[in-house]
Amino acid sequence: MGNRTLRRIIVLLASTVAGVSIMQAANASLRIAATRPAAVPAGYVITPFGYFHPSCVNRLAKGDVLHQESQTIERASGSIESIPMCAYPHYRADGEKVIGDERAVANPDISHAWVENANVTTTTGYGRFWADWIVPPAPTSNDGQTVFLFNGLEDINDVVSIIQPVLGWNADFAGAWGIASWNCCINGNVNEATPVQVKSGDLIYGWMSNNCAAGTETCASWSIETLDLTTLVSSAMNGTSNYGQTFNWAFGGVLEVYNIIQCSDYPPDPIHFFNQGLSNDKFVQIKPKWVMSTAAGLTPSCSYKVSLPEEIILNY
Repeated sequence: MGNRTLRRIIVLLASTVAGVSIMQAANASLRIAATRPAAVPAGYVITPFGYFHPSCVNRLAKGDVLHQESQTIERASGSIESIPMCAYPHYRADGEKVIGDERAVANPDISHAWVENANVTTTTGYGRFWADWIVPPAPTSNDGQTVFLFNGLEDINDVVSIIQPVLGWNADFAGAWGIASWNCCINGNVNEATPVQVKSGDLIYGWMSNNCAAGTETCASWSIETLDLTTLVSSAMNGTSNYGQTFNWAFGGVLEVYNIIQCSDYPPDPIHFFNQGLSNDKFVQIKPKWVMSTAAGLTPSCSYKVSLPEEIILNY
């Protein structure tokens, strides 16, 4: 074989490999672009409550207080900022438009948003709630998906808002894990404490507590913190409003996702929520009887299952 022929073969092979690589990259880009519902306008951000316009996502720094009565944020510096009603609709995971207070994630309607959870209710109210979980490895594929893992509190009789410490992948930090504390969604607004990036293997402690006297069934002031016990960084929201809610519905572990198109879009390991602690409104710790909910008929069809030996385990 002559040198000219050999060079031609090498060039042809290189062109073919490059062509395949370019095609694969193009297909990946098209796949990522296609995952977001067409109805969701460009520039909208993914939150644990659906797709929201950025102007309706309020960032609270450490020491800021959210007030219900005046619909204001009292900054740690002492300044007061009003929170106008969101001027834009928000959207569910499937692209359905939502206007006003309603979250774009309604529970216990398990769908492509809330895929799995373990929950419990009470006839009075809860006072404190906490749990640990480990930051898992990153998903082995990136199709533009977002994965949220959290515990949280709601009012089962009047679902208006939710408070929650959240671990998210590809949410506040592209292609990385981050933590943030949230309170949503009065007047179509989302309230988020300053997010912090964390790493796989870190131990997360997410807790919520009311700031009222023992026995207060409907407490107006709550504190939420998502704490990385490995690095001691946290995202905290102190003195945040309950927006008139009686938090009597506890979620011990939730898997919420957006834009999943294959099972490798999930973290490779199941998620364990452990060291759970839940107290009633008198701050007496109780043993919850968790109700496990899992989505059915989803595409992709992964190994979805909530199990409960001594801790809540979310499988997929």
